[in-house]
Amino acid sequence: MRKNKSILIISFLMLLFSVSLQSCKDKKANPKPYAYFRIDLAEKAYRSYVGDCPYRFEYSEQAAIYPGDDTNPCWLNIHYPVHDATIYLTYKSLNDNLVDMTEDAREFAYQHTVKAESINELSFDNDSLNAYGILYNLTGNVASPVQFYMTDSTNHFLRGALYFNMRPNKDSLAPVINYIREDIVHIMETTSWK
Repeated sequence: MRKNKSILIISFLMLLFSVSLQSCKDKKANPKPYAYFRIDLAEKAYRSYVGDCPYRFEYSEQAAIYPGDDTNPCWLNIHYPVHDATIYLTYKSLNDNLVDMTEDAREFAYQHTVKAESINELSFDNDSLNAYGILYNLTGNVASPVQFYMTDSTNHFLRGALYFNMRPNKDSLAPVINYIREDIVHIMETTSWK
């Protein structure tokens, strides 16, 4: 009787073990997907830049402006310390070279075609401020995901490019890129000339 009871218990345990093994085989083990830290973005608020340069615009209160080049005082950097990102602005006076300047800006943007998944252009026209430009949206793991230029077509040319001080990763940077892109659009919409 005791022997039959032992065989019965062992048989039951073997059956239970085989059932549990089968259920494990049915479930495929997958590694957990990569996750990124949540990024809290500040409410939008803007202030005016009115320096000695021949242009004006509004920029984010989350950013700080500092000179970008000692030899070109109107080359500015708009730095976002929280996101370790900078919009590099270069300014040049036009001397019947609008076509050359717009082509240079386009070439700078399209130099990223090696890494870019797509490049979309968005035109800006503001007749009341005499300001016109193009915004380049670059998708993919590119060094500069947003570039733009603004001009009055006769005297002024302002070009900008957004860079992060880190390795490009479109997935983890997407919320910040979209946030700063909105600020760049605001800069373009409020650009005027002195």
